[in-house]
Amino acid sequence: MNDRPLELGLDTFGDISRGPDGSLQSDAQTIRNVVDQAVLADEVGLSFFGVGEHHRKDFAVTSPEIVLAAAASRTKNIHLGTAVTVLSSDDPVRVFERFATLDAVSNGRAEVILGRGSFIESFPLFGYDLRDYEQLFEEKLELFSLLLDEKPVSWQGRTRAALQDADVYPKTENGLKAWVGVGGSPESVVRAARYGYGLVLAIIGGSSARFRPFADLYRRSLEEFGKPQMPISVHSPGHVAETDQQAWEEAYEGVAELNNTIGRERGWPEYTRMRFQHDVGPEGAMYIGSPETVARKIAATVRALGNTRFQLKFASGSISHDRLMSSIELYGTRVLPLVHEMLAETETAGIR
Repeated sequence: MNDRPLELGLDTFGDISRGPDGSLQSDAQTIRNVVDQAVLADEVGLSFFGVGEHHRKDFAVTSPEIVLAAAASRTKNIHLGTAVTVLSSDDPVRVFERFATLDAVSNGRAEVILGRGSFIESFPLFGYDLRDYEQLFEEKLELFSLLLDEKPVSWQGRTRAALQDADVYPKTENGLKAWVGVGGSPESVVRAARYGYGLVLAIIGGSSARFRPFADLYRRSLEEFGKPQMPISVHSPGHVAETDQQAWEEAYEGVAELNNTIGRERGWPEYTRMRFQHDVGPEGAMYIGSPETVARKIAATVRALGNTRFQLKFASGSISHDRLMSSIELYGTRVLPLVHEMLAETETAGIR
């Protein structure tokens, strides 16, 4: 087992919420709900709250740092970050400045998870050419890695203006924690290791165990690049209720709606109950069920991958705010201690 203590966190994309009467709420109310959800996550002892960046009508959050700053003013301990920041269509200097500022107002609790994102709306919106998809991310990730040293930077590339002894402010007090989100490409795993970022494996399909080669590749690559061992986190969708059946019933409509909306754009088949039941089963990527069921699945993932953080993407589709708050409470008060108990039992058995 990894000697780092396991952290449990949450991720949200700010999926448009439903109100008590079942109607869709406004973007503004959904954003206020996200802040309330972060506050509850802090109260129940979770370690991380991540907010994704999207630029489409399904999700309310386009500026995660502002939402996280609001959450920072009402929380005390929980770390606050993104899931993910779409670095390819942003400017690394501005991203660093925003997160260094968030780190200040949160008293050192800011984290940034950098990625290319799973949607492309930001590229035409901000004037980037999709033909430069790979080069944009490679160059900007390299520049951001230099900015993390918080020293004057000289850099030249094709995708933004060159820098010559450029110093960037504000400085952080203890450095900025940075990760790269990866969907399952070996090249992406090696690149994260080359620059010394933490790794977040986005597992949204299939068993987590099949990602073991990526975890092994990452650790091996860190060693080969002469980097210290860095943490691995797993991001997967889920929902917690008192029983498996209740969790399935609460989550299914939103999950199916979101999958079918995206599927119509990408040519996927219609999402079905049969597919859902596979996804929530042992070989699926959804952690939906009772506290015991979700805890067992998280513990199995940690045993398979040795990850030191698990980030439950707790909102998938237009599920109601009340149900999300209940899921968060169960996740913190019951899933969290159960996972630690299960992993402690595994370690004890291993010692024997």
